Amino acid sequence: MALRGTDYSSPFTADDVDSTACGCRPSAAGRWRRSPTSPCGPATCGSSPTPSPELTSPRLIKSHLPYRFLPSDLHNGDSKVIYMARNPKDLVVSYYQFHRSLRTMSYRGTFQEFCRRFMNDKLGYGSWFEHVQEFWEHRMDSNVLFLKYEDMHRDLVTMVEQLARFLGVSCDKAQLESLIEHCHQLVDQCCNAEALPVGRGRVGLWKDIFTVSMNEKFDLVYKQKMGKCDLTFDFYL
Repeated sequence: MALRGTDYSSPFTADDVDSTACGCRPSAAGRWRRSPTSPCGPATCGSSPTPSPELTSPRLIKSHLPYRFLPSDLHNGDSKVIYMARNPKDLVVSYYQFHRSLRTMSYRGTFQEFCRRFMNDKLGYGSWFEHVQEFWEHRMDSNVLFLKYEDMHRDLVTMVEQLARFLGVSCDKAQLESLIEHCHQLVDQCCNAEALPVGRGRVGLWKDIFTVSMNEKFDLVYKQKMGKCDLTFDFYL
């Protein structure tokens, strides 16, 4: 789904090849912020992943856009794309809480209604199923790193090392330990029910709100829309 007022034709230029675009669906990794020790430099968020000329190199651009709406030069360019995917059951619960928390959205419907809209591709940014499969199809591209939110919880150290290799960043032991500690603090914050509604960052969040019938319906829709895709998710750890 195109977003009104967004210029998708705006290309990256030669000055943008050191930018890193971080993609995800809303509530997949929305609470994460750049670490103070990150090598990616200034960060910006927005619908269109077009770097501001005011940002110094290297740049980090966060976007929720589908792969097909990214600037064409990014598809085959030297800029790197990091995509974070999250299992859809946890994601839809977190996305529901996100909608209810924003005054600009002020969603007051039930979770059952919201989940039905999610399964029918009737929420902002279009279909989650298409969104995640598009990036999965490009996971082998040299400038794309496809990550899973659940893997971050399972083995944060390995994921941080994987990110460092992908970004071409060298860290000594002390820097790596400091970065991992900072990330652990973020993970703990996202999983803390006192800091966020129902602890939106937890893996297995969906089990607290899905009914048996909702889960069965969701599994059916998931199988129909993801049946031809070999991407798999962990729904609990």
